[in-house]
Amino acid sequence: MWTTRSTANGVALGILVATTIVAAAATDERNGTGTLKQTINRGAVLCGVGTGLPGFSTPAADGVWNGFDVDFCRAVAAAIFDDSKKVMFVPLNAADRFKDLQAGKVDILSRNSTWSMSRETQYDLYFPAVSYYDGQAFMVPKARNIDGALDLDGSKVCVQDGTTTILNLAEYFRFNNLKYTELKFTNLDEVSKAYEAGQCDTFTADASQLYALRLTLGKPDDHIILPDIITKEPLAPVVRQRDNDWMMIVKWTLYAMINAEELGVTSQNVDEALTSRKPDVMRLMGTEGRYGEELGLTKDWAARIIRRVGNYGEVYDRNVGIGSKLKIPRGLNQLWSAGGIQYAPPIR
Repeated sequence: MWTTRSTANGVALGILVATTIVAAAATDERNGTGTLKQTINRGAVLCGVGTGLPGFSTPAADGVWNGFDVDFCRAVAAAIFDDSKKVMFVPLNAADRFKDLQAGKVDILSRNSTWSMSRETQYDLYFPAVSYYDGQAFMVPKARNIDGALDLDGSKVCVQDGTTTILNLAEYFRFNNLKYTELKFTNLDEVSKAYEAGQCDTFTADASQLYALRLTLGKPDDHIILPDIITKEPLAPVVRQRDNDWMMIVKWTLYAMINAEELGVTSQNVDEALTSRKPDVMRLMGTEGRYGEELGLTKDWAARIIRRVGNYGEVYDRNVGIGSKLKIPRGLNQLWSAGGIQYAPPIR
């Protein structure tokens, strides 16, 4: 946390003013107000990410973070600083992630977090927009010869503690009159190790997580992800409430990336797009209107994002889609115009 110290001049008024400033800054961090100003003064976005999930957030050997969630924070940094590297990544576990965001340890949480009503009301947080449409699924060894989730009666199920996955699991098995034994672990790495060691015969998590973690198993091809999706898991970045300026930047960063894909603007042709006379592209690129300035940014804020990070499709494909090892089908995350449900309000 960045704080301000007063000079020790013995003047009571000076001490009172300094104390008030520090207290106000602490209150701002708790309440989420002034995040943009704090971020600019700091010179970097504090981004809360997972402790390690292939395709979404993983640190390389050189310490550089990569992944779908990581790239979103880089996009926010690009919009603000015109530099996608001005991000400090803070790995957070599932149990503490929301409390750490509340406490001001990070500016934004970009960490496979499901948007739900209770999380907004109980934690005093806000989920600006859905970045990835997911759903809870099951992974089992092929040797079990199971075709669907309704065949899981009597299973020993490994699951991560501190997540909505536990409640979803209980509700699914109870509704379908199935019995199971639950084994809870603190993080996904522990869940995966327990599953591979045979402590359980079923692994449940979001489908995207199962695709990622299957790659880490000794024999990935010996395991299958069942086709059943038992829940809606809209994954979204998370910010503190009562900080509308920051929430708007986070929300419209994602919407700019989705609109860019729909309009055919990529990291490879962004300079050409700057000369376009098509009204939708002009508004996106900032050559018409003052949309970026109304967010507290520059006119070319969206062009910065696309140039430094790419549009939504580029980010998806290289991290979890056809250009990655995961090769997760776009499915619901395809644009609305291509059979999916990814949809962004227009910039106008």
